[in-house]
Amino acid sequence: MSWSAQFPADRQPAPAEISAYISSPLWDNLNTFLAEGYAVTPDYAYSTCSMQAGWNIKYKKAGRALCTLYPMEGFFIAMVVIGAKEMGEAELLLPALDPYTQALYERTSQGIGQKWLMINVTSEPILNDVKALIQIRRKIKK
Repeated sequence: MSWSAQFPADRQPAPAEISAYISSPLWDNLNTFLAEGYAVTPDYAYSTCSMQAGWNIKYKKAGRALCTLYPMEGFFIAMVVIGAKEMGEAELLLPALDPYTQALYERTSQGIGQKWLMINVTSEPILNDVKALIQIRRKIKK
């Protein structure tokens, strides 16, 4: 059953239900990274956007979006927006990223001076790329 059919707008999923649906340790890894590294809590929102309808999980710090996560069966999508101010640093990081992430970055067009990266998190190297891109958005305070 699809994500949006299983959890319609009037039925917000619990964190355990999201984790069970995705069924990937990468999901818990990223959520722990965000909670511990940025001291943020997830914000659940239902979107009717045709691009990725259904419940999504947003993480923000100091009013600034870190990422939005979209549950999928067996994996998840992490949307990370790279703004004009971050583009230079992201491009310096690019050679160290997984070939999938490099290709996605290259083929994602800019809109309003930003790249909206919709990253399919299917492996640990790609998860590490997402973490690195989030840290470009906002540094973790030690």
